Amino acid sequence: MIEIRPADPGADEMRPIIEAHLAHSWDATPQTSNHTFDAVALSAPGVRFFGLYETGKALGCGALKSLPDGTAEVKSVHIIADARGRGLARVMMKYLADLAGSEGISALVLETGAAHLPEYTAARKLYEALGYSYCGPIFGYKEDLNSAFMRLALEPGS
Repeated sequence: MIEIRPADPGADEMRPIIEAHLAHSWDATPQTSNHTFDAVALSAPGVRFFGLYETGKALGCGALKSLPDGTAEVKSVHIIADARGRGLARVMMKYLADLAGSEGISALVLETGAAHLPEYTAARKLYEALGYSYCGPIFGYKEDLNSAFMRLALEPGS
């Protein structure tokens, strides 16, 4: 059974997941364009971190960062390699959208790697399939050739 719940990004069970996420982004993205959060950033005020578990074992994570414009930024969605291909990233993304909608957040936004970075193709396809559309830079970012910005409008109370 899959369970998503608030988690401590500094916990031992989350460390390998966050380290794998950081390693992927550092290998795939030019350093000047890397916006990946580490455990300290994922523990900051305004950021809510969630673990995805199956029978008590941590398999992934995701986070929401509150933004001053009434939106929330999706951060650090990552599923361990052994658990990929089962739709768990989709489960996490839907959980974050449902939670944000129930709290009256107007939209979810995110930054991911641009089209010329093939390591992010699967992520972009997932976001597109979930209804995200491409947009200009989101709050706190500037135009960057290595970044793609996306937005999903949420229905109040959804």
